[in-house]
Amino acid sequence: MSLAILVTGGARSGKSAFAEQYAYRTGESGIYIATCQAYDEEMRDRIGRHRRDRDESGFLWRTVEEPFEVDRLLIKLELEIKEDTSRGNQPPIVLLDCLTLWLTNWMLRVEADGLNVSRLEEESERLLQAVREYSYPLILVTNEVGSGIVPSYPLGRQFRDAAGRLNQQAAAVCDRVFLVTAGIPVELKSQAFRWEQL
Repeated sequence: MSLAILVTGGARSGKSAFAEQYAYRTGESGIYIATCQAYDEEMRDRIGRHRRDRDESGFLWRTVEEPFEVDRLLIKLELEIKEDTSRGNQPPIVLLDCLTLWLTNWMLRVEADGLNVSRLEEESERLLQAVREYSYPLILVTNEVGSGIVPSYPLGRQFRDAAGRLNQQAAAVCDRVFLVTAGIPVELKSQAFRWEQL
């Protein structure tokens, strides 16, 4: 089991705000891994606004934009943090926002480059392995996409299914899992039904 926690919820549920608050309250500084890519002006404005909000929060964030190679980035950060903590410093909390945007980036790349769809599973397993092996505090944010309408187009259904699988796998390797609805976080793993309770 890793030191990671997973924060999930629907769009505008308050999951990112909760994840950031969790970081503020449990660490002295953070590394924010942003997976979003700015495809248009609206997205560029949104990214800029989020970065300004983090800068103005009073919490020391270092933002790293990485839309694809998050597994390699986690390995690199672990080495940096290990060296820094050997000098007596507290490790920063790493916040990855978010898994579903990371998955979207890979799905679009697979489709655009004509790659085999199995590449998605390979990349997901690489990321999950990096999460399993990461030794310091890590927060993963993801979207809960399976509670809405079934998408009417094949790529949308493929995304919903892949995101659902990724969320289940991420929850399995994380120590704690929070569901945020209407800004209210609920920790799920402590309340989860277990088969041995039958």
